[in-house]
Amino acid sequence: MEHLATNPWASLAYLVAGVCFILALRGLSSPTSSQRGNRFGMIGMTIAVVTTLITHAPQYSPEHPGFSSFVFPVDTTALGLIFGAIAIGAVIGIVTARRIAMTAMPQLVAAFHSLVGLAAVLVAGAAFLNPGAFGIADGGVIFLQSRIEMGLGVAIGAITFSGSVIAFLKLNGNMGGKPILLPGRHVINLAVLAGILGLIAYFTQDQSPWIFWTVTALSFAIGFLLIIPIGGADMPVVVSMLNSYSGWAAAAMGFTLHNTAMIITGALVGSSGAILSYIMCRAMNRSFISVIAGGFGATDSGGAGAAAIDRPWKRGSAEDAAFLMSQAEQVIIVPGYGMAVAQAQHALREMGDKLKEHGVRVKYAIHPVAGRMPGHMNVLLAEANVPYDEVFELEDINSEFAQTDVAFVIGANDVTNPAAKTDKTSPIYGMPVLDVEKAKTVLFIKRSMGGVGYAGVDNELFYRDNTMMLLADAKKMVEEIVKSLD
Repeated sequence: MEHLATNPWASLAYLVAGVCFILALRGLSSPTSSQRGNRFGMIGMTIAVVTTLITHAPQYSPEHPGFSSFVFPVDTTALGLIFGAIAIGAVIGIVTARRIAMTAMPQLVAAFHSLVGLAAVLVAGAAFLNPGAFGIADGGVIFLQSRIEMGLGVAIGAITFSGSVIAFLKLNGNMGGKPILLPGRHVINLAVLAGILGLIAYFTQDQSPWIFWTVTALSFAIGFLLIIPIGGADMPVVVSMLNSYSGWAAAAMGFTLHNTAMIITGALVGSSGAILSYIMCRAMNRSFISVIAGGFGATDSGGAGAAAIDRPWKRGSAEDAAFLMSQAEQVIIVPGYGMAVAQAQHALREMGDKLKEHGVRVKYAIHPVAGRMPGHMNVLLAEANVPYDEVFELEDINSEFAQTDVAFVIGANDVTNPAAKTDKTSPIYGMPVLDVEKAKTVLFIKRSMGGVGYAGVDNELFYRDNTMMLLADAKKMVEEIVKSLD
């Protein structure tokens, strides 16, 4: 029987799935359309999975014990294993999604990227060990184009896996945010990358096992080497970059598996992740090439663990903050990772509502890399039902701080640090920051004066004359401010 993958209806189904994925990306570009975008993504993935199961189900002749006449000859034993694997994955995914805290979303995303990379490595390994089952060999000789696809797929997948593991450990706190700078790291990285590319080229002429497995091992190694030197301040870019890598790995394996949906989806994820990484690098004044090359030019000055500056500062109370904000004409709230840790977004929304009852104009300012992954703060504010029209990006609101009575900073450290504009020795120098110091009064919620931001540098904003420090758990402090506003 002719394989159903050649059926024009299957191609049409994959095309519809691809259109749904594009509409999903379009919908996710705005908070107001994000739910619709998610629905398009779910519909597209359902179409892709069902079509793949129908067109790629293991088939056998009627003489085979596992034969079933359902739709077309199919090995029910193998199909049962497929559905069993899908069920196990679905249970793990549902349980994880329900239990994971929003503060842990960045490391969860990094973990998912690692699984995509590992899947690409396993598929490439299976195809290499049994190319006949994948239809990519003739008489045991793997086709040239398949060797190229296989080599690139296993390399990108291995880099994605090992790099994502390091990103997970850094984001989860198992490793420090300070860059780990190996002596001669750039020479080592370039040598390993050149070796991988050279071996892939050689693999096209000789399919000896040692070549394939050496490419795999070197790719695992370079993933570690590329991500270890990247400091905490650049981790949001790393998460986005690894997302791009996982997409390209999936696309490469789509060619090996002759699966159009994987090619389309992988290309969309890979290209959109690369574009997002580039946009974020521009927002942080980082070189895109430098970041993907493994923190090229990074130094260990000002790294994680740097001591806070011992200088005079002013401390305030919830009552002080409530009085200052209730008398203001405009308050700009700047949320950061500290808000996410304390789960203070709902109390913050309530505080905003109280201020509006007092006739205060309230706005929220979001830095592109606030939190530890793209859109982290936007998601938290949306979860608390903060109106979309009150949330502004850096470039849209930075000019307003000079005319603002109170800037209320809740757990946002590096993205408000004026040193990014003045201190050339700082690891965050050149990164555009929110100009909160220009407000008449800055209220800054922080647990204590002893800690530093994720980039590992102290914030000179704490010691400015117009700054009042509110030292407490973010959620408790905001709840006390709400009571004082009443």
